[in-house]
Amino acid sequence: MERHSVVSVLEAIADRISLEIFRDIAKGTVESEILKKKEGISKKQFYMRTRQMLNAGIIKRAKGKFSLTNFGVVVYHGQLVMEKGVKSYWKLKAIDSIQESEQIGENERLKLIKTILDDDAIENILVKQN
Repeated sequence: MERHSVVSVLEAIADRISLEIFRDIAKGTVESEILKKKEGISKKQFYMRTRQMLNAGIIKRAKGKFSLTNFGVVVYHGQLVMEKGVKSYWKLKAIDSIQESEQIGENERLKLIKTILDDDAIENILVKQN
């Protein structure tokens, strides 16, 4: 039985096209023929990318249609959190700068996070961090 690892998952969705395929599948069950045409890549490239995702255990194929596995749903939600982090990069960088000054206590740090960020998911991650 093949092992599933963070590395195999990240490798499976590491490039832009693979990530787009993964996102399309996450939106709902998709026929492989539709995905192949949409992404504008060769059949070989398409099969190589979907094979990696199948091997990583994040998608499944039944009757020519792809869908996420339960593990894939978890990975997809993790990817959404990473996207939110990327969108908030400069706000997070500002919080880092203020924290590095060591002129701020824990209560002020929490207030700063709540004031600067406008995303509850990212805010919750930072608030739980000590």
